[in-house]
Amino acid sequence: MIEFGGSKDKGRAREMKTVRRVASMLPLSAMLIAGAAVAQGKYDPGASDTDIKIGMTVPLSGPASAYGLTCAATRAFFSMVNDRGGVNGRKLTLLCEDDGLSPPKAIEKTRKLVESDNVLFIYNSQGTAGNIAVRRYLTQRQVPQILANSGAVTFDIASENPWTTKAVPAYYLDAKLFAIDIKRRNENARVGILYQADDFGRDYISGLKDGFGADAARFIVSEQPYQFADPTVDSQIVSLRNAGVDVVVLGALAKASAQAIRKIGELDWKPQIYLSWTSGSIPLVLAPAGLENAKGILTHTAVKDVTDPKVSADSDVRAYRAFMASYLPKEDAESFTFIYAYATSSILVDILKRAGDDLTRQNIMKMATDVDISPPLFMPGLRFKVTATERSPFKDFPMVRFDGRRWQHVEKPPGQ
Repeated sequence: MIEFGGSKDKGRAREMKTVRRVASMLPLSAMLIAGAAVAQGKYDPGASDTDIKIGMTVPLSGPASAYGLTCAATRAFFSMVNDRGGVNGRKLTLLCEDDGLSPPKAIEKTRKLVESDNVLFIYNSQGTAGNIAVRRYLTQRQVPQILANSGAVTFDIASENPWTTKAVPAYYLDAKLFAIDIKRRNENARVGILYQADDFGRDYISGLKDGFGADAARFIVSEQPYQFADPTVDSQIVSLRNAGVDVVVLGALAKASAQAIRKIGELDWKPQIYLSWTSGSIPLVLAPAGLENAKGILTHTAVKDVTDPKVSADSDVRAYRAFMASYLPKEDAESFTFIYAYATSSILVDILKRAGDDLTRQNIMKMATDVDISPPLFMPGLRFKVTATERSPFKDFPMVRFDGRRWQHVEKPPGQ
């Protein structure tokens, strides 16, 4: 055993301690270097150090082209985000393809976005039938289909949607809450429903019947389907009136809803109307139908009515109006299409921020199934919540009544 006693020995001891200290630091240095390499980013196609490429299919043509404004609204929102430095320093790019709300076209255009344009994921594509049509393909390719713009209940089942989440309230829930409200208001109501003859409309039928429960056959006296491409729904409305209906449920998209409301007015018929939340836009639906005809209509909404003076001073409403003035000055800031696009895009930005530098499709999906926020423009107290096992982002949402100018909140009775 060596003993260090003299001054020379003490110097050698200090040298050996220094050598050991430096040697002990080498593994740590190696780990820091490796960590820095990881922090540079993990990417799948569509992502890089500078950009995130996102795909969307929308009806830019055809009878549902009004919903195509979602593309313009989202692009404008991305421009605002990019002007402020992007998300974690990366610019957002949106590629939109016109599917005309046709399922075969939705498949064709989605394949193009994934295989030719190499988008990182598909975001907020429009329509129930199209989103259902592309779901299997995107699942097989393990490409996220996030915040799909469909309220179909089929997207609420986590086991069937490993790569899919949705952005909007369930049509089934909308209709079920209508039924509960109808029963509360009028135990002797004679209910008729106009519904689109597809998964969208059938969810309204199912929700309405489940809301009425064992009394469904007593309440519902007429069911009138229409095809998406039908030029008019006049004959269906006449059939509802002839059946003695005094409550009309419109499980219909914008064009058919506007036609139905206008026809009811032309017939000088005064049923209570319950309107699908998808058709609650004043400029796109109620104004073309006639504001006087629309007076008294009930619907649900997840977002604020930005025309309401009571919310005009809210910080999120002011921010939204400033956004519209700067990025979409020629568009109608009061349109639900732009309001929903603004709120939904805010949810997407939250997902991407939390994804950080791990922009793999698997991590995007992980973040998209772990959301619990109150986005801007949402009604007070309403949260958007999605988990790995619970994909329905809404359990309830407020009812509103149209007063001839704007939507007014309707208080629910205790226990409802």
